Amino acid sequence: MAGLWFEEFKDGMVFNHEWTRTITEADNMWFSLLTMNTQPLHIDAHYSAKSEWGKPLVNSLLTLGLMVGMSVNDTTFCTTLANLGMTNVKFPKPLFQGDTVRVRTTVLNKRESKSRPKEGIVTLFHETFNQHGEMVASCERQALMRKRPVDQAQA
Repeated sequence: MAGLWFEEFKDGMVFNHEWTRTITEADNMWFSLLTMNTQPLHIDAHYSAKSEWGKPLVNSLLTLGLMVGMSVNDTTFCTTLANLGMTNVKFPKPLFQGDTVRVRTTVLNKRESKSRPKEGIVTLFHETFNQHGEMVASCERQALMRKRPVDQAQA
């Protein structure tokens, strides 16, 4: 499914994305090491076993990436030009290897671009939940979205 054009977004729209993803040890290890994050809480099982968590934590930037990525097919696939920012990023509960996540997106608002007449800015609120329904992450994302091309306008 292609993403939505700027005009198709409506304030308050909610997307319960069908994708789910079980995060593996390899996902967490590879992401942490590829991004040069050598925090032992993510990559060292013996070290993290002695922490208050008792096991490795999923790298929060992997969680953030999944949260946005899992929303793309329903919202911005091929219709976004850029992410302009992510704000109010929160991780209220820990996420662990073996957890399965799902994502919900709510359209907070949209506005015409002041400098780019063929585009607009949509603010999305993403929430990620684990397999127990607990929110493990959230953020607001501002996306620069394409308007529907004139030659594709619906009659």
